[in-house]
Amino acid sequence: MLHGSAVTTPSAQASRTPKNELKALEQTLARAMGRCISDFGLLEPNDRVMVCMSGGKDSYALMTLLERFRRKSPFPIELLAVHLDQAQPGYDGAPLRNWLESASQPHKILREDTYSVVIKHIPEGKTYCSLCSRLRRGILYRAATELGCTKIALGHHRDDAVETLLLNMTYTGALASMPPKLKSRDGKHIVIRPLLFCKEAVLARYAELMRYPILPCNLCGSQEQLKRKRMKQLLKELESFAPNARDSMLAAMGNVKARHLLDGTLQHGVFDPAAAAIEGDDGPDRDACGVDAFGTDAPAPAVIVRDEPASEELAAEANSPRRLPLLL
Repeated sequence: MLHGSAVTTPSAQASRTPKNELKALEQTLARAMGRCISDFGLLEPNDRVMVCMSGGKDSYALMTLLERFRRKSPFPIELLAVHLDQAQPGYDGAPLRNWLESASQPHKILREDTYSVVIKHIPEGKTYCSLCSRLRRGILYRAATELGCTKIALGHHRDDAVETLLLNMTYTGALASMPPKLKSRDGKHIVIRPLLFCKEAVLARYAELMRYPILPCNLCGSQEQLKRKRMKQLLKELESFAPNARDSMLAAMGNVKARHLLDGTLQHGVFDPAAAAIEGDDGPDRDACGVDAFGTDAPAPAVIVRDEPASEELAAEANSPRRLPLLL
């Protein structure tokens, strides 16, 4: 752990102490993250990783688990926490800054008034994610270059990936989600999502026991009718009769049967990256705010990532897909 905050003592009737539960949860998350790092080659010796921290539960957990990984890693890596102050009304980043300082975690706080830009250009009632993510992407890419970071780590988890898959299928007509590893189109940046095998419910309980000082999001967090929330509800309904639906859908993303789909560019192993690319097809679409195994050498299609309709799309070449293991 990065800090030694106390945990609440359980009642005498509790089957396990919070301390033991916290340890078990951390081990579960660490194993899932380690498997993702290993399967997709997310980290390499001497990587300098920009860990994007929104102040949400997922980014705190990402920082904690990556620090644990760094301490136990057989090869050296460097972690730099980066937080973007987007000048939202009432913003107070002190809790996050204090948490980083108490953990002696190297960090950088950036400030860019993206809030005013988004409010000015997006009509009331419309989703802010597209423009907000585009602005944030540019700022983080620039910062990664200036800070000498080789990787940009985002806190997206299993549920984010599954919800994005459903969003794309339902609203954009694309069979696409969030890749664990993405190289920007210009080749200058690599985005990684180490928590992609981690379940949101486990992360939420872990964050609760860790007592992370969560920062509210007054931008996307203020929009109660986001389509993503509808996807969450749909998944709950699916799990009422298919309890492993989310795990199965995650596994399906790594078990693609191209011959049984309709994309002609994928037939017979023929793939044209130019045909799959989309304008603006580059960079992270979202970070962890509010809600961010291709094992052989054979070429495979680019992974196009879309989130909310018209949000940022991503493309990256990967190797041939294989089935992902179900999560425990």
